[in-house]
Amino acid sequence: MKAMILAAGRGDRLRPLTDATPKPLIKVAGKSLIEYHLTNLASAGFKEIIINTAWLAEKIHTELGDGSNYGVTITYSDEGEALETAGGIIHALPLLGDEPFLVINGDIWCDFEFSNLPTINVNVLAHLILVKNPQHNATGDFALQTGLVRNTGDIMYTYSGIGIYQTDFFKNQASGRVALGSVIREKNDNNLVSGQLHHGRWTDVGTLERLQVLKKELS
Repeated sequence: MKAMILAAGRGDRLRPLTDATPKPLIKVAGKSLIEYHLTNLASAGFKEIIINTAWLAEKIHTELGDGSNYGVTITYSDEGEALETAGGIIHALPLLGDEPFLVINGDIWCDFEFSNLPTINVNVLAHLILVKNPQHNATGDFALQTGLVRNTGDIMYTYSGIGIYQTDFFKNQASGRVALGSVIREKNDNNLVSGQLHHGRWTDVGTLERLQVLKKELS
């Protein structure tokens, strides 16, 4: 299975840090956020990694190179101007091939073991890893009922930014700036997305405050 790390965003809420540093290259406990992903993916046996870039793309290229320092091969999907989450994946589909692939948000920290990813069911188009709601997303994103992801429910969870996708998940989607959440909700209505709950540690490093909290946790 190939993996794609989403790394194109501007990271406005992390300014001024992201004025000169791409969000995935921000360091926590001596290692950049994206390096945590690369080492964890390599440990789980992943070999081919696609990284999409836009903001300060050249710095990501320079820092990570071809991936050989991490035991993987990196291919870059350069967007010029960020295409949002789904738009970036759609742009990279020629690099991802025909088999199911893993997608990870580049600005999260998580102790999920990628070696424990399930084989995606042939009856669904995606499988999402959900987490309990953090304070900044108290109402959650999706419900989980009998293994399927729903748009509403009695108990809501937050999408972790980790998911497995079939290429057909993006079939007939227009290219350009497209948010992944809207596509997921459309597929949920047709019972095409499964999911599971991760009970471990997870942080969306979206603000300076959450970055400081994570630094303290990992120091």
